Amino acid sequence: MARYTGAVCRLCRREGQKLFLKGDRCYTDKCAIDRRAFAPGQHGNARNKKMSEYGMQLREKQKARRYYGVLESQFRKYFEMASQRKGVTGENLLSILETRLDNVVYRLGFAMSRAEARQLVRHGHFTVNGKKVDIPSYLVKPGETIALKGKTLDKIKASLEANGSRKAPKWLEFDANNLSANVAAMPAREDIDMPIEEHLIVELYSK
Repeated sequence: MARYTGAVCRLCRREGQKLFLKGDRCYTDKCAIDRRAFAPGQHGNARNKKMSEYGMQLREKQKARRYYGVLESQFRKYFEMASQRKGVTGENLLSILETRLDNVVYRLGFAMSRAEARQLVRHGHFTVNGKKVDIPSYLVKPGETIALKGKTLDKIKASLEANGSRKAPKWLEFDANNLSANVAAMPAREDIDMPIEEHLIVELYSK
């Protein structure tokens, strides 16, 4: 399957803000944004760069894609799903992205980054309603239960300890004793703390 294999810190610098793609490194002074707060490339540090309307829309779409680690074809598919649902298309899009299994694993604190969560899911460490699911793009639904399968890995223990102060979102009911969570509802816009202006993405795809 196609995937981005380049330096992920370049993606943060390109978007001009932390996308938290490298887990705990993003919280240290080694973070690329803290050290070089300008876009990569020969002209990345140029000043007075004025961005067009299309450029702002494109950057917002790219930022959302990179936050959740999805390809362009996947992202467009999610947008089409969102446009067919009732409600605000942009909010529907973010809600769909939030319900990806790899994102849920990350939100619950089992992993330090979505990339790490994606790897854990692929290796079959989680179940949905008691059945092993190794597809990171699986979309969870209200009423389903996500649980850790088998022995708790040292990596997961370390992540849970490091993320102890980070609470699971309201739409996920986390059971710390059994290391499981129930999907209480679909995430609402106020439950998603991403600095994304989703209306710009809708405008881009509506052209």
